[in-house]
Amino acid sequence: QVQLVESGGGLVQFGGSLRLSCTVSGLTFISHIMAWFRQAPGKEREFVAAISWIGRSTYYADSVKGRFTISRDNVQNTLYLQMNSLEPDDTAVYYCAASGPSKDLQPTLVVTSGFYNYWGQGTQVTVSS
Repeated sequence: QVQLVESGGGLVQFGGSLRLSCTVSGLTFISHIMAWFRQAPGKEREFVAAISWIGRSTYYADSVKGRFTISRDNVQNTLYLQMNSLEPDDTAVYYCAASGPSKDLQPTLVVTSGFYNYWGQGTQVTVSS
């Protein structure tokens, strides 16, 4: 059974930082592109960042570029999202996602939720102004 479990969310002030983690089990972690999405109240789920199988390639939404960093530990089967300079507009539930077996990033594909086969339950991030 595939499980993706996010952690690290919470309440932070404007300009603060958080580090999200996603621990994955039940699949060969290194064989999958991994990503973070987020969903704010009343809005659709949106792409945040993606990372290729060995972490050599990354891709970010324009809204987080330069502030967020996605990384992965293929020994610990864990995905990370370091979030700096947080803004109230970053408030959302953050989800990690795993693709089907795939190695290389194709930006037009990785930004779509349909590219991913597995999802975590989400972790809430709230940024106060």
